[in-house]
Amino acid sequence: MLYFIYEYIIMLMNDRDIWDDLADLFKVFGDGSRIRILYELLAGERCVQELADSLDMTQSAVSHQLKVLKMSKLVRNRREGRQIYYALADDHVSTILAMGKEHIEEER
Repeated sequence: MLYFIYEYIIMLMNDRDIWDDLADLFKVFGDGSRIRILYELLAGERCVQELADSLDMTQSAVSHQLKVLKMSKLVRNRREGRQIYYALADDHVSTILAMGKEHIEEER
C-alpha cells in the first residue's frame, strides 16, 4: 500500500499544475475572515445575513469572501426562494480545518 502512495506522489510531483492548484488552495486559507466563515459553516448551512450577524461583519464583506470560497470549491450554495444558503462543500474542508487547528494547538 505504501508503495502505491509513493508512486502516486511521484506522479503528482511531475504535474506542476497540481502543485500550483494546491498553492492556490492554501492561499484561500490565508485570510482570517474566510477561516471564520468556514468555522461557522462547520455547524451547518447559513445565509449571508446569519454569517454577517454572528461574525460581526457586513453582508458585503461576507458575500465577497463567500465568492472566493465558492470559486475555490470550499463552499456550496442552494437557493430557497430569495434566500441563498451556504455550506461546506464536503468533508474534506472540515478535515483540513481540524488538522490545521490540531497543528496550531500542538505548537502552543
